[in-house]
Parts: sequence; C-alpha cells; structure tokens
Amino acid sequence: MQDFAAIILAAGKGTRMKSDLHKVLHPIAGRPMLGHLMASVEQAGATRQMVVVGAGREQIEAAVEGRAETCLQEPQLGTAHAVQQAETLLEGFDGDVLVLYGDVPFVRVETMRAMLDRLNGPDAPAVVVLGFEPDDPLAYGRIIADDDGAIIKMVEYKDADEGERACHLCNSGLMAAKAADLFALLARVGNDNAQGEYYLPDIVNIAIADGRPCAVVITEDPDEVAGVNSRSELAALEARWQAARRERAMAEGASLTAPETVFFSWDTVVGRDVTIEPHVVFGPGVTIADHVRIRAYCHIEGAELASGASVGPFARLRPGAVMEEGSFVGNFVEMKKAVLGKGAKASHLSYIGDATVGANANIGAGTITCNYDGYFKYQTHIGERAFIGSNSALVAPVKIGPDAIVAAGSTVSRDVAAGELRMVRAEQLVKPGWADRFHDTMRKKKEAAKASKKSET
Repeated sequence: MQDFAAIILAAGKGTRMKSDLHKVLHPIAGRPMLGHLMASVEQAGATRQMVVVGAGREQIEAAVEGRAETCLQEPQLGTAHAVQQAETLLEGFDGDVLVLYGDVPFVRVETMRAMLDRLNGPDAPAVVVLGFEPDDPLAYGRIIADDDGAIIKMVEYKDADEGERACHLCNSGLMAAKAADLFALLARVGNDNAQGEYYLPDIVNIAIADGRPCAVVITEDPDEVAGVNSRSELAALEARWQAARRERAMAEGASLTAPETVFFSWDTVVGRDVTIEPHVVFGPGVTIADHVRIRAYCHIEGAELASGASVGPFARLRPGAVMEEGSFVGNFVEMKKAVLGKGAKASHLSYIGDATVGANANIGAGTITCNYDGYFKYQTHIGERAFIGSNSALVAPVKIGPDAIVAAGSTVSRDVAAGELRMVRAEQLVKPGWADRFHDTMRKKKEAAKASKKSET
C-alpha cells in the first residue's frame, strides 16, 4: 500500500452534548472517541494525520500533540470547507487521502484499507465513498449506484424523489481520494443551498459530471459508521462496544458469570480460564494472566494480575498494583502502587499503598500502610513469610523483615528485624469489679430520673 494521509474532521461545536468537554474527547471504554479513531488510522498505516479543529481547539490540540497536525476551520462553513483547511499542510503530498470524522470512532482498519484499495483499482475512481445499509435509512443521504458499485448519483434525502428514497444505500460521509483530485474538486464546490454551506458529498457529483468514475465500498456492519451527537448516542455506542468486548473475552476462554454487568476498558488484556463474577469494572491499563479469579463488585485499574491470583469481592486495585502468582486480595482491600508477592495474602479490610509485600506474607484485617505525610509518599517493605497482625499501622518508611511478626494492634514506626516480634501496645489497666459498680450506679441514676419525671406530671 502506498503512503496515505488521514484528514479527521473535528471542528464542530457538538452543542447537543451540552458539555465543556469537546465532543470527540468524550470517552468510550475509557478512551476518547478521537483516540479510538486515531489508533485505527495508525494501524492502517497512515503516514500523516491531520485534525481539523474549530470550537474547543485548545482541548483537541493538547490531546493530539505529537500524534497529529492540526488546522483551523474558522468560521465553520460545511464539511467541504473543513477538508479544504488541510490543503496547505498537504502541499506537495501526492498520495491517497482518507476523510474521516472524529465522532465516528470505530471505523475498522480493514474498511479503511478496502477504501484505499478500491481507490487504486483499475478504473481509477476519482472518489471512493463508504456506504452502509441500515435497517432504517431515516434521513441519510442516498448513494445511487449500479451493481458493480459505480456511483451514478449522490443525493441528499430532502432532495431525493420517492424512488431514490426507496434506496437503502446511505452515505456515511467517509471518503477517499488522491490528494490532487480531492483539492481540485473541493475548489469547485459551491454553497448554493439552504444552509449556505459547502458540502463534501458534492465532489462526487462534480467528478461524475466530468465523466470520471466514482465508487462505493459498502460496510457490512452499520454500527461501524455510527456517529455520536448526544449523550444518549454516546451511551448506546458504549453499550455496543462493551457487548462486543464481552463476547470476545468469552470466545477467547474467559468465563463471565453475568456478562452484562462487566465493563472492560479499551486496553484490558484477559487471559484464558479467567473467571469474572458480576459487577466488575476495569479501568485502563489492566493485564490479567491465565487462571485468575475476580469476584463480584471489584474495580481494577492500571494493575497486573499474575496466574492464579484471586481478587475480591469488593476489592479495589488502583494504578501500580501488581499481584504475583497465587496471591490473594479479599473483600474491602485497596492496593495502590504496591506489589503483593507470590502466595501473599491480604484477606480483608486493608490498605496497601506504596509497598512491596514478600512471598507468602500475611496481611491481617485492618492493616494500613501509612504512606503519606501530607507532602511526600514513602515506601513500606514487608519481607517473605512475615505476619502482620490485625489492626496494625505501618508508618512508612519502614521495613518488616522476613519471618517477622507484628502483633495485632501495633503501630510500627521503626524497622522490624527478620524473625523478630514487634508489639507496640499501651499497658493494659485492670480494675476488678469496676464495671459492676459502674452499672449499679448508673441504673440507680436512671431510675431516679424516671421517678422525678413521673412526680412532675
């Protein structure tokens, strides 16, 4: 495949989203829509990406810095006018150009390549359009084409007659053309229409009027060209993405006991023979090896789980959490920037932050690594086979040696040597009979108060 460039339109205001965040930066599966599309463009082999910006340009420029060039459309005068803004950036470029939309995030790599292959077919079409056939074509523009995919006419719904509206082949808006053809045709687009705008589909009719062929490539999946213009459409696309990802996880050997309640991130890696119970949410950056069990109601983000690890229920793994082979995190345990060694356990009600826990160590219920002094974070190191008793506070920086025992209820602020017992408790005060005398006194006071209140009434 020869070099190609992608022009991504993202200049619209997206007013229906009613958001301070630019429309194309709203996430699906934890990744901005624009990010999904750009990743596919990169995978397809684009040598250059240009994003046309307008409203909210600062947000997009920051999001694509280092990955794409930007050009400004101001004012916004239609899709043809938007594409024209990239002409200066592409000066001297003689390759193919794909025109895409930042709010249509899930165009497949295979579809992009099919459009470019068709553009370089033996009949050398001037423009290739991506078409789709929805169950309900609504008011989409129609593509009138012959059986070989040669376009006869492009027509907007409002301008179509009954016969043309009966055609279910719709225009997605995505196109491919040689750079020289694209900008030459764009220069001839007029704005003699109700909106006074310059429309990209007009280049097809101009080329056809010149006697040049244009062609359509049809996607078999209408969801591939689904766009987002509102919060409800964003949610619908999220739901479709999640449903497909769940099916893929199960097809690849994971068991989801209630699939509809599990939510993956765009980059979640799931191994074989993994069991995921209901109501589990994955944030970005999670890698799960084979034979892992994730129990119900867990939130996992930026974490690595080795083979045989078990999590939850009701556990939270935050970025930097690493569970080594056979380790266990139970209910109401939180980990952050911490390594739980092979076979180590934190069964319940603990916080392990900025820490390393050695192999086969045991973290008792209610243990806290006190890692923050209000200014800096500090490390806790717990050696192999160490036993940390319940309700212990480990004040970092501190090291607990291998085979050491920290007695329950201890607050440890100095290092504990290997094999040592550390017990930090106040001396217990014992007063025999004190509780009995206290109860007798208080009961008498209560009875006297009742009697006084009764006499007053």
